[in-house]
Amino acid sequence: MSLVVMVTIPPERAQDVARTLVAERLAGSVNVIGGMHSVYRWQGEVAEDPEALLLIKTSGERYPELEARIRSLHPYEVPEIIALQFDRALPEFQGWLRDALQDRH
Repeated sequence: MSLVVMVTIPPERAQDVARTLVAERLAGSVNVIGGMHSVYRWQGEVAEDPEALLLIKTSGERYPELEARIRSLHPYEVPEIIALQFDRALPEFQGWLRDALQDRH
């Protein structure tokens, strides 16, 4: 099973987290989408902050490690981590993703 995982994060942390996830083979690739402005409810109040969105491509097998690593790197008390399963993609992309997530030890 392949996943796209969406994570909102402060813009100044986005590139470092993306690089770490790819370097550790928890993600095949990460798109960093900047310029977002989020409005949300936190601790009973409406809050607003600039954020970036990470679109992370991974596998279901790697997801538990990915989630744990994001939690360890993320500055929020409750980070937004949403995984969406996809079963249709270009076969060559699916093969590339599987290869990109393989440990090389």
